[in-house]
Amino acid sequence: MRAFITGVAGPGLTGEERQFLQDAQPWGLIVFKRNVVDPAALRRLVDDFRAALGRNAPVLIDQEGGRVQRLGPPHWPSYPPGAAYGDLYDRNREAGLAAAKLGARLIAADLAALGIDVDCAPIADVPVAGADPIVGDRAYGTEPAKVAAIAEAFAAGLLEGGVLPVLKHIPGHGRATADSHQRLPVVTADRAILDGTDFAAFRPLCGLPLGMTAHVVFTAFDPVAPATTSATIVRQVIRDSIGFEGLLMSDDISMGALSGSLGERTSAALAAGCDMVLHCNGKMPEMQAVAAAAPRLAGEAARRAEAALAMRKPAAPIDIAASRAAFFKLMAGAWQPAQGWV
Repeated sequence: MRAFITGVAGPGLTGEERQFLQDAQPWGLIVFKRNVVDPAALRRLVDDFRAALGRNAPVLIDQEGGRVQRLGPPHWPSYPPGAAYGDLYDRNREAGLAAAKLGARLIAADLAALGIDVDCAPIADVPVAGADPIVGDRAYGTEPAKVAAIAEAFAAGLLEGGVLPVLKHIPGHGRATADSHQRLPVVTADRAILDGTDFAAFRPLCGLPLGMTAHVVFTAFDPVAPATTSATIVRQVIRDSIGFEGLLMSDDISMGALSGSLGERTSAALAAGCDMVLHCNGKMPEMQAVAAAAPRLAGEAARRAEAALAMRKPAAPIDIAASRAAFFKLMAGAWQPAQGWV
C-alpha cells in the first residue's frame, strides 16, 4: 500500500486504470459524481477497484447532505445541509442531535449497500461573518460547542452503520475568505481567537478515526504554508493542541490553493506530517505523479491506517422505511427536500 488515495475518471475502470491500481497500490479510492450512473454500476466499480488491488481497500465519498452529496435522486434520497440540523438544535437540542445521528445512519445504509465504507463527513468548520461561502450552510452552526455536538452525533450515526467518518477540515476552514478549490485562503486571526473558536470545535472530536486537513494559511502559526503542508500546524495545532489521534489525510492535493507540481505537493504534505495524500480528479498523468511521490505506508502512518480500518464494523440492524419516516418527521419545519423524499 502507498500513502495516497486516488480517484478514477469514469463509471468503470479502464484497462490503464486497472493496471495503475495494481502497480501503484493506493490505500483507497474516492468516488465523485462522474463515477455515478446507477446503484448497480457503482457497486461494480467498487468491487472492480478492490479486485484490482487484491484487498478490501477503503472506498470514500463526500456525502454530507445539502450542496455536497455525490449520490442523490432518482436513485438515492437527498439529505439536508448541516445548517438544518443546527436550526433544529436551536429549537430542541435533543431533536437536533437525534436528527443528525439518524440522518447519518441513513446515509451509511445507502453507502453500505454500494460497498462504500468511508464518508468524508462530518465537518466541524465554524464560519464567521465575511467568510467565503464555500462552507456556508454546510456548517452546523457558529458556536464551537454546538458544532462539535452535532458533528459527534453525525459521526456516531455513520459508525453505527458500518461507515467510517472523516472529520474535516482540520484545523478549520470556516474563517477562510477564499475558496481553496480556487486559491489559497489566508487567515490572520490571532492564536487566542483561533484556539477559542476554530480549534475548539475539533477538540471533542479528536478520537475519530480519520481526518482531513484544510488548505488554509494561519499566519499566527505559519505565515507561508497552509495547514496541509505546514509541519508547525500539523504538529503543534492538529496533533498537540487539538489532540487529533487518527489518520490525517490531505484535502485534494490538486486544488488551486496549493502550488508546485503534484509530486512536490505530495512530498510536502507527507513531510509536514500528513499520513496520506488525497488526489481526486482521476487524471492519469496526475495520478502517476502522485503515486511516484507517495512512499509505501509505514511507521505511525501505517499504524493509524490500520487502527482506522479496524473500526469498520458490521452495521447495526435498521428498519429503513421506519427510520426514513422518523427522520422526515424530526426534520419537519427545519428542512424540506427540494426534489422529494425517496
